Amino acid sequence: MRKRSLTAATTLAVLFSSAALAATPAVADSTQLLPVRQTGDIVVDAVHQQVFISDPLNGKIVVTDYAGKVVKQLTANLSGVEGLELSADSGTLYAAVQDLDAIAVIDTATDTETGRYEVGDKPRSVALAGGKLWFGYGGAAEGNLGSVDLAAEDHKVTLDQDGNSWYAAPLLDAAPGSNTLVAGAPSQSPAVLASYDVSSGTPAQMATTREAGSNLGDFQVTPDGQNVVVASGAPYYQQVFRTSDLNEAGKYVTDAYPNSVAIAADGTLAAGISGSYEPDVYIFKPGSGEAVRTYDFPNTGTTSGSDLLARGGLAWDPNGSRLFAVTSNSEGAYSLRVLDAPTKAASTVTVDAPATAPRAKQLTVKGKIASKVAVPAGTRLTVTRTDLESPKGKALAAAVTKADGTFSFTDTPPAGGKVKYTVAYAGDADHAADSGSDTVEVSRAKPTLTVNNNGKVYAYGKDVTFTAHLGKTYTNRTVEIWADPFGGDKPNKLVKSGKVNSDGNLSVTLDLKRDTKVTAKFKGDSRYQPASAASTVGAKVSVSTSVSNHYKTKYTWNHTYYFFHKTKNPLITTKMSYYPGRAQKFQFEVYYQGRWYPGDPAYFKLGSDGVSKVNITGDHGQDVGWRFRVRSSYINSASGDTVNSTTHGAWKYFTFTQ
Repeated sequence: MRKRSLTAATTLAVLFSSAALAATPAVADSTQLLPVRQTGDIVVDAVHQQVFISDPLNGKIVVTDYAGKVVKQLTANLSGVEGLELSADSGTLYAAVQDLDAIAVIDTATDTETGRYEVGDKPRSVALAGGKLWFGYGGAAEGNLGSVDLAAEDHKVTLDQDGNSWYAAPLLDAAPGSNTLVAGAPSQSPAVLASYDVSSGTPAQMATTREAGSNLGDFQVTPDGQNVVVASGAPYYQQVFRTSDLNEAGKYVTDAYPNSVAIAADGTLAAGISGSYEPDVYIFKPGSGEAVRTYDFPNTGTTSGSDLLARGGLAWDPNGSRLFAVTSNSEGAYSLRVLDAPTKAASTVTVDAPATAPRAKQLTVKGKIASKVAVPAGTRLTVTRTDLESPKGKALAAAVTKADGTFSFTDTPPAGGKVKYTVAYAGDADHAADSGSDTVEVSRAKPTLTVNNNGKVYAYGKDVTFTAHLGKTYTNRTVEIWADPFGGDKPNKLVKSGKVNSDGNLSVTLDLKRDTKVTAKFKGDSRYQPASAASTVGAKVSVSTSVSNHYKTKYTWNHTYYFFHKTKNPLITTKMSYYPGRAQKFQFEVYYQGRWYPGDPAYFKLGSDGVSKVNITGDHGQDVGWRFRVRSSYINSASGDTVNSTTHGAWKYFTFTQ
């Protein structure tokens, strides 16, 4: 039958398996995709440390290593292959090939087919019992039992050994070396189960029952041959029947839709269900009715429910150190999950530390280790503190559990910032390892950090020195200085980074052509928190104004005046630092009775070269003898941008003559 793994039947196999496992360190649970469209059976070969999985739809047997990695695919003429069985020494794999009415014989050392037995119609399952290889076969309304005499030189095949008492080919199983064979009707309601004594070479029925639930999915005989554990769609637990009379002898409570059973050599039971929202696998220690551990598979598909355990998709490594599980998701992708140390009860370590605490003051951390199998009082747990002074972690004194699994310890954190306390349980023969952690925000002093020049305005292109000053800190004396010029086209840029001098200062000189925010940053250390300080300074634009078309200049009325004939229009040319969309403000004023009177100002766009030309037109015959002046300015925001500080150009004075 499916998932028959080698038990302690042969000393050689056990020794080989133990030696191999001793040389291989324990690994965490892992998952590998399987190149299959359906799975029929799974068996574990501990001698060669490989797993065989049949795929009836693709007609092949997939071979993986113990990590679930596919190492070979047997694809030669195996259409409809389903039931698998290993010989007692793990040297031979028998595979029921339904579509070819045959049983394939495979050498597990080389993973190659070495022979084939022609048997009855559509063999579905195989099992070794009483020195023979038994198989369930037959189409609709023609189910029966057959056998292959492995001791006979001609490997005689005998059919029709149960009088056509099965509606379809039954599933078979037997304990290693046993003379008791158990058969069951798959997917039938009510489920029919029968037990046989095959010690004579001919099956003698011992008992039969129709109380094995409905929609039989899987069953397995216990290693001692005394009981058989059944997984049917209902009831919602795995039933236990005595093989001698098939009377109920107990149950393993799981959840809705049981579909898998696997029993390790020591009697540890893995019970599986087809459940989207409940744990998928339940582990029971021998003689216990309460699961010591459960597994809830993740969702790797597109629906809300988790991946589903395949029917009969569980198989043990003989020594119980690993459990193999075949699952599928909503997209039809199959995976082999390797569950490490499944017989150990899952342990959960929780840690509860204060949310905040002062540095260099004692604090108390509490916690608890929980498990379905109580962890003994006095268990020592390792404690590690990770902080800015010990980023790789520092070991503290061990925490010790009380009878209820709780623990507590005190510590005086030397460093501030985020301090993480990790508590780890190494596990033991009955418990899986686990760890938990919690983080405390430990206070740090606030350092002094300043930057000079805040609020000052400088001429365009001025070289300005900025000095960051850092006060007292613990170990870190490095400061960064960043410059962020106004305008979206200039990024914030690191302009200097280094240790401050003995006075606590770090300076940098910047060529200011725009308003700029200068920020000093200190990343903090284990006793002082990070800090930043900013200084925003202004930078004026470069602006010049020239006058043309005049016939002379003369210093008079306390200014240099440009003289124009009344027939000439003054041309005022402004050159200004360019920025996209920038305009200059043009002001025009006239002098009358001792004071200047402004006209309405106007804004003129700068060309891409930063030049703006304004021609003053009109009937200048009426302007003769009057005094005028003009000025070009950049006005923050009003000139079209906010990149520079408001800057006024010089006044230019002029008058008209005949």
